[in-house]
Amino acid sequence: MQLHVLDTGLFKLDGGAMFGVVPKPIWQKLNPADENNRCTWAMRCLLIEDGNRLILIDTGIGDKQDAKFLSHYHLHGDGSLAKSIGKAGFAAHDVTDVILTHLHFDHVGGAVKYDQPDSQKPILTFPNARHWSTEAHWQWATQPNSREKASFLTENILPIQESGQLDFIGQGQASPFADIDFLFVNGHTEAMLLPRIQYQGKTIVYMADLIPSASHVPVPYVMGYDVRPLLTMEEKTKILNEAADNQWILVFEHDAVTEAATVAKTEKGVRIDQRGNLADWL
Repeated sequence: MQLHVLDTGLFKLDGGAMFGVVPKPIWQKLNPADENNRCTWAMRCLLIEDGNRLILIDTGIGDKQDAKFLSHYHLHGDGSLAKSIGKAGFAAHDVTDVILTHLHFDHVGGAVKYDQPDSQKPILTFPNARHWSTEAHWQWATQPNSREKASFLTENILPIQESGQLDFIGQGQASPFADIDFLFVNGHTEAMLLPRIQYQGKTIVYMADLIPSASHVPVPYVMGYDVRPLLTMEEKTKILNEAADNQWILVFEHDAVTEAATVAKTEKGVRIDQRGNLADWL
């Protein structure tokens, strides 16, 4: 097995929304905001070579939305999904599996593209890949509640199902992958997947939006986007304690600086122990 961290670019989100009830004087020290109160975040994906499978975890925001939509999020940076996959030595048609932690636009947008720059015909970015979600989350996203409706864009989601290349991962069922199983969490959104990867005796967990950055490790640091924030806190507590006990390596999808970290128990609760690039542990 070989793991590649993919830089798909940076974007900005409101700092208050990202830190919920945590006061700005506290989160501002961790993630400085611009004049519009927005902080910079990554859209970090993972590419995993495992035998004859090439597995992609999440796909970034993509480029289908119009300029007005994208202007709200100030996309910047030099990274892109295609460029990063190419840097790892592969092309889109090499990907055999796409694991979608959940279907918010900044996680699934890159899975579907338009066939031509001036066309509105959607096609799969990874034409040879099975695309994996959970049935509960798929139903949640395709029949969205009013709180999350703006995050579930039909042009990102329905073409995957229409392609016939959609599969579901079931809680309590055997994983379709030899070295990856899944934690299921429901605080941020219904039935989000956290891939847990076994690699040379180490356990690596891709934290998606349960703990989007190293700054979100303290349990009360919960995003305002979460549909069940109290449940998020319970899920964070359980997983962070297990991570500290077992020296899991946590990969942060949205941290613009820190790719990964280990955690340890302290008098103040579980906190970051060591941080760095994922390659530091591999």
